[in-house]
Amino acid sequence: MVTTDRLVSGRAAFERQAWAAAHELLSGTDQDLDAADLERLATTACLTGSDDESDEMWVRAHHEYLIAGEPTAAARCAFWLGIRLLLRGEGAQGSGWFARGRRLIDECGLDCVEQGYLLLDKAIAAVSGLGDPRDGYAIFSNICHLADRFGDRDLATFGQLGRGQALVRAGDVARGLALVDEAMVAVTTGEVSAITAGIVYCAALGECNVTCDVRRAHEWTAAFSRWFASQPDLVAYRGQCLVHRAEIMRLHGDWPDAVREAARACERLDRHPAGALAFYELGELQRLRGDFAGADRAFREASRRGFDPQPGLALLRLAQGALDVAAAVIRRAVEEATDRHTRARLLGPYVETMLHAGDAAAARAAADELTAIAEEIDMPMLYAMSAYASGAVRLAEHDAVAACRDLRRAWMAWRDLEAPYEAARARVLVGVATRALGDEETAIMEFDAARWVFDHLGAAPDTAAVEALSQPERTSSHGSLTGRENEVLRLVAGGRSNKEIAATLIISEHTVRRHLQNIFGKLGVSSRAAATAYAFRRALV
Repeated sequence: MVTTDRLVSGRAAFERQAWAAAHELLSGTDQDLDAADLERLATTACLTGSDDESDEMWVRAHHEYLIAGEPTAAARCAFWLGIRLLLRGEGAQGSGWFARGRRLIDECGLDCVEQGYLLLDKAIAAVSGLGDPRDGYAIFSNICHLADRFGDRDLATFGQLGRGQALVRAGDVARGLALVDEAMVAVTTGEVSAITAGIVYCAALGECNVTCDVRRAHEWTAAFSRWFASQPDLVAYRGQCLVHRAEIMRLHGDWPDAVREAARACERLDRHPAGALAFYELGELQRLRGDFAGADRAFREASRRGFDPQPGLALLRLAQGALDVAAAVIRRAVEEATDRHTRARLLGPYVETMLHAGDAAAARAAADELTAIAEEIDMPMLYAMSAYASGAVRLAEHDAVAACRDLRRAWMAWRDLEAPYEAARARVLVGVATRALGDEETAIMEFDAARWVFDHLGAAPDTAAVEALSQPERTSSHGSLTGRENEVLRLVAGGRSNKEIAATLIISEHTVRRHLQNIFGKLGVSSRAAATAYAFRRALV
């Protein structure tokens, strides 16, 4: 028989939020726990990362409360088990436990706060693309009303978060994010339980990602990290936190730390749906650093876990020279995307790929759509993305003056967002535009500034590309190219694949490859990117 002192110590550890100690003490008394202690053990198991044990304890607590004639407590256990299952992607089981909890409340004719908790699955479904966000807002408003009536802070925070999500989905981004902020205040000030805090934080960061609000994401991640520091035993949600931290680190140029955070997130979220996002983020970092094989493996793993790895995979194929594959992949992703937030994330890479493919009309349409979305959502990051896309399109349309204006706006916007990689990419195109205007001195300075950033970040592919642009011209080589070789070079610089060049010039792909070998040899270059840079310098495209 376990001593009463051990049980009392476990309860005391639970109250002071010493989750690891409480879990050890309570699990050591497993056979002697009543329903309330089983509920405590379920909570500590959840927070210390033992999901299977946590599920088992919620079930046992639920049944013990039923035996004891406490249906509201049993319904509460059904909710926590249900929400945890839903968040892990086990929708059928999660919905089943929600239904069981509602049946208990209805059969007993109870008027209790659990009524509000057991509405959350329907409300979440309405704002997650499975229903009308206006319906979701109404359900969440009812949840807030029940929370106020019963004085339940956790439920009130869920309600505020959900109302904010519903407004964002309905297009009222500013009001929606204000409600999300209010929910996060309750988290960072310790007003809600630890499980609720993790759920709300992950959802809030999701809204920041959806709306491209990187400043808000940065601020709340820093605040939540401080809250985490006060909970040293907490394991649950650290994986999702690591993914968001890695995304922010990547944006701000802390790539080595971002890789470590993403890799740790992949390990911690191995059995969690969010693991797909962790592998996607790792793939993006590897792509940017030139580890194309590693990026391919990571994107494939994200796909296996149910996440479409776009636009990263399309950009990877573009960097590998598989233009046809890249164009097909990103075109399919854009065509399938129906909501403006997903389209906003895809349109910039789509513009880039279409320009490489020589489809200026498709690139122009996508850039214009991105500009419209940016004006509608009104977020600095979207303005930076749209300015860069517009500048790239204007450059392809040979309007170098307008391109310079757009690209300098993009550079300043990315600089203000403290996003060095994106800012450097904008400066590269500023250099191309100023070169087209005959200002070689400014072009070289822009390339040099961008190359310094790429070197510092470890962006090997971008470093190689800007070095090719910065190389001095071989004036004598151009004259030695035959007329057909000049035609091939122009098409290569326009982003055409060997197959497309063959079709355009009515020659075989073998002949195209032979022309390319000759062009590379005469120009003293070793890649299509370097040949393209030469063509831009000589205004051949």
